[in-house]
Amino acid sequence: MSNTPKTIAVISQKGGAGKTTLALHLAAIAQDAGRVALIVDTDPQATASQWAAWREDLPPEVIDSPPPRLAAKVAAAQAQGAELVVIDTPPHADSAARAAVEVADLVLIPCRPSAFDLAAIQTTAKLVQLLRKPAFVVFTAGPPNAPRIYAEASELVDSYGTPPCPVILPDRAAYRHASAEGRTVTEADPTGRAAEEIRDLYAWTCQQLDMSTPKYRKAPA
Repeated sequence: MSNTPKTIAVISQKGGAGKTTLALHLAAIAQDAGRVALIVDTDPQATASQWAAWREDLPPEVIDSPPPRLAAKVAAAQAQGAELVVIDTPPHADSAARAAVEVADLVLIPCRPSAFDLAAIQTTAKLVQLLRKPAFVVFTAGPPNAPRIYAEASELVDSYGTPPCPVILPDRAAYRHASAEGRTVTEADPTGRAAEEIRDLYAWTCQQLDMSTPKYRKAPA
């Protein structure tokens, strides 16, 4: 499998879908698996940058970028050794979403399994199809045990042309507790369900990007 630098864009036109949480956790788990990971924060609210400040410079590094400079910043990061770049984007910002998709090898679209969120996916689906990039919907922040809800949501997003990711990240308190401390769920509770789901998502993501299977520095207990 290839180890050339890869870029993931995390986009959604709907606020509150968990974009930043997904971006931070993917980059952090990649770093834990031995890869040099970087987060590019294009959101003016700078939530990812605030999380990095709380971490007191622990990796992964977070840099900010306005959408017009995004391609240049990603190229510079890869030239300086970044193996995985994860782009966090703001909601309701077509220019930022488009710029992120243009430079991405893989697009992840976090979405809550609710009617309004699912309807909002259509705009994002059209964008990734226009730019012909591989994209998947990652269901987030829904109930932990609701297979029927996720099955129905999966069928709907599939009809939009954006297949669902097989790994679901349901609402868990572990995310809120970890984020408030500038940590990830894999750091705060490495044996918890949330940490297990993040590791599963990262392994699946590596398969989509043709990257080698993760080997963690410290194996989960």
